[in-house]
Amino acid sequence: MVAGSALADESDAILEQRCVGCHAISGSAAQSVQELWQRKGPDLFYAGSKYKSEWLEKWLVKPRRIRPAGYHYVQHIQPGKKRDMVDAKTLQPHLALSADEAEEVTESLMKLKAPAEMVSAGAFKGGSISASFGEMVFDKFNGCMACHEIEPGFGGLSGPEVYTAAKRYQEDYLVSFISNPQAWNSKTPMPNKHTAAANIQKIVQYLIALSEENWDEKK
Repeated sequence: MVAGSALADESDAILEQRCVGCHAISGSAAQSVQELWQRKGPDLFYAGSKYKSEWLEKWLVKPRRIRPAGYHYVQHIQPGKKRDMVDAKTLQPHLALSADEAEEVTESLMKLKAPAEMVSAGAFKGGSISASFGEMVFDKFNGCMACHEIEPGFGGLSGPEVYTAAKRYQEDYLVSFISNPQAWNSKTPMPNKHTAAANIQKIVQYLIALSEENWDEKK
């Protein structure tokens, strides 16, 4: 590992050469649907307020698909007999970094923060919930399984899977994003369900419970 400004220079070079083709690491959220569709991956200019650094560093070394149908799902589905199916031939794997590169890039990304008013420290109040009641809040009360898988192969395909969401996302970010997705990106397909604050806490508790199973070994 290099240190100081040399580290910054190297990580900036990796971001510029390998990341900006798909991710915005500066600027703002898409201002139109057309602009959103031109982006090939999630925005990273607030990565330090969104991701957990330990997860991010490991994932960059061994990327695993988070969105079963890709970042823009309509580009990667085809009609099936009973439902739309993912056209795997159209999906491209995420590039993998070396361990040193992943450490450097993660360190740089974690410095990219959202405005303080977007995420309140301590927004998630902790606590736990049973898997059965959590699934009821997540699916029956809010219909989230229409877009999200709660285990491999079980749930919707248009959004990211959520059985590892609590490993990759900071809990305070989850509370903020679920509360008002459009505050983060006015063009996001994630709907604002106007979920009660108490139920948002229960959803995050449920995501934590889901993440406690070792899904990587099960896949």
